[in-house]
Formats: sequence, structure tokens, C-alpha cells
Amino acid sequence: MTASRRAEDFLELVQRTRRGGLKLYIGFAAGVGKTYRMLEEARALGKRGVDVVLGFVETHGRAETEALIPGIDVVPRRNVEYRGVTIEEMDVDAILARKPEVCVVDEIPHTNVPGSKNKKRYQDVLEILAAGINVIGALNIQHLESLKNVVEEAAGVAIRETVPDSFLKAAVQVVNLDLAVEDLLERLKAGKIYAPEKVTWALEHFFKDDNLMTLRELALREVAESVERQSETRARTSSGEPRAAHGRVMVCMSSYPPRAELLLRKGSRMAGRLSGDWFVVYVETPQEAPDRIDSEAQRHLLGNIAFARELGAEVVRLQARDPAAALIDFARSHGVGHIVIGRSHQPWWRQVLARSVPLRLLREASDLDVHIVSLGAEEERA
Repeated sequence: MTASRRAEDFLELVQRTRRGGLKLYIGFAAGVGKTYRMLEEARALGKRGVDVVLGFVETHGRAETEALIPGIDVVPRRNVEYRGVTIEEMDVDAILARKPEVCVVDEIPHTNVPGSKNKKRYQDVLEILAAGINVIGALNIQHLESLKNVVEEAAGVAIRETVPDSFLKAAVQVVNLDLAVEDLLERLKAGKIYAPEKVTWALEHFFKDDNLMTLRELALREVAESVERQSETRARTSSGEPRAAHGRVMVCMSSYPPRAELLLRKGSRMAGRLSGDWFVVYVETPQEAPDRIDSEAQRHLLGNIAFARELGAEVVRLQARDPAAALIDFARSHGVGHIVIGRSHQPWWRQVLARSVPLRLLREASDLDVHIVSLGAEEERA
């Protein structure tokens, strides 16, 4: 598909909404061509008379990418002094004042310098979209929040910057930039991705065959699921059919669960695969009322609630003496088909005697699918 055809497709999509439309190029590693393709599309849009600006583009010194910039309007970056160093950041206010039709934004998972208007660049993008400006952006698949643990365990790399799944779901168009692992490694060795002095280090760390194959698989799968979700949504919208309830997922969260972030990420992934809404439900018992709950547990609970909302969940707080009954009632009244709960860390005999919540859900919610998630050895030893 040519850059001109891709540009036309994007314009057809964004013209259907008053809010800016988001198009995302997804890759599995640096060097697959995300920035190059965005610049190609920007030039194609400009030739059709569309007002396009570059809000933030990072070429990493790649000559073939830099050659595409001349002729496209660039919004100057703002310089921020931080700890004696001058840092360049995207100037959101300048973009909003310029009000182009389309803005190109690279490296969306980036964390802004402290004191910035927004903490993360994806939040800058959301602000630009809310102003009615269309955005073409890019990110690598390992920066998707719900995949953080999967990537860290499978590829053995630490992921420090992420974007919530709800950001990806907000895109009107998602394009996977696929490239054979062998071809990517050839580009790296030829000095087309990093400077020559960085190539050896990259090959010994992130750019290992197994890592790249794992990430490529994840990218292919995630974009395929994203396209499927968008197709189902468009089909329902055109037919007037209400959103199906049977795919809804409910994650059960206690006040201070071990590794709650992992449980929430798994719930988010399941909801994404099922193309359904999802809830995070916390049952406040009399012992956990605001004036009685332990301060540390309260702090963790508030943090986990904020994280769940970032992932796109609807968070619900129930008040009840019997958590299991409250959870089952909520699930049945809200069309939930799948209940996700962490495995109890208590010994099995104590779970049986105390009738733990996971065991009760298995026994009393026989009409629902109950998924008891293992959260790793740390929880089992607790």
C-alpha cells in the first residue's frame, strides 16, 4: 500500500468524528521503520493540501529518515532546564496554538521532564486529540502496559516506560510495521539503527534472536486483535447492535493484594482478547471502612485503583459483609461472563475452613467462568 493510499484511508476515518483521530504505527523494536513511515505519510498528506506539522520526531541520526523532514512544518521543541541539563520536550501549547489538521508525534511512551504540563507524552497526545487535532504516532509493542510483565519474563528486559491499553484502543487505525528478524539484524549491523559504537552492545542485550522473535509475535498478535476489535465495533455501530455483554470481565481486587499490578494486567489482556468491557471490583467490608483500614493498605488500594483506570477498567467499590456474595451479585447483574481473581496465599486447609473467596466463587458461581490467577512464587511464599 502506498503512502498516499494510507494517508487517504486515515483522513476518511478521522473525518467521521469531531475529536481528533489517532493513528498508531506499532513496531517490535527500534529500526523497523516507524518514524520513516510516519514522515512518508506526512509528506503524502501535505501534497494533498493537508496542514501537517511535526510535533516531535526523533531520527536518531538516520540519514534516510532525516531526508524526509525538509518541506514539513516543524513545531519547535521547548527547552527545559533540569538538574543543570537542557532537555528538549514537545511543546504542546505551541501545537494547540498552531492548530494543524494533523500532528506527527514520535516516541509516545516517553516520560516528560518533571514539572511538565503532563507526566507522560501519551497524555500530551490525548490533550492534542481533545482539541480536535489528528495525531499520527508510534510506539513499540513492549511499551504497552498490559504486556510489561510478559515481555520482562519472556525477553528478560526491563520495561521502564509504558502506555495504558486504553490509549491503543482509542486509535482509529493501527498499523503493524513487520520486518523479518534477520533483516532487522542486518540493518543494525550495517549501522542503520544505531551508531557503530553501540551495535555490539545492542546485539549482546536487547537485539538477541529470541528476544526479537518474542516481541515480533506479540506485535503481530496485538495488532491483529486490535484490528478485530475495531472491525467488530464498526459492525455494531453500523447495525445499531448494542455491545455484547457476555465478553465482560470482572477482576476481583482486595485491599492489599500481592502483585496487584500483574492481576490487573492479566484482566486487561483478557478483556482485550474478548473485545469486551471490564470492571475492577473492590468489596469494602466493615473492617475495611475508611476510618478503620490500615494506612498502608489504603495507600496500595488507591494506587491500584488509579492503575486500573489507566488500563481502561471501570472501577467499582461495593460495601458488603460478604465479599463473595457481593461479587457474584454484581457479576450477574452487569452481564459479566468471566471473573478473574488472584490465588489465595493461605494454606489450603485454612481456605477450606474459612471458605475463602476464590473457593466460594468456584462453588457458587457455576454459571460464570472463574479464572484463578497464579501470581508467582512470591505470593505462594507469603
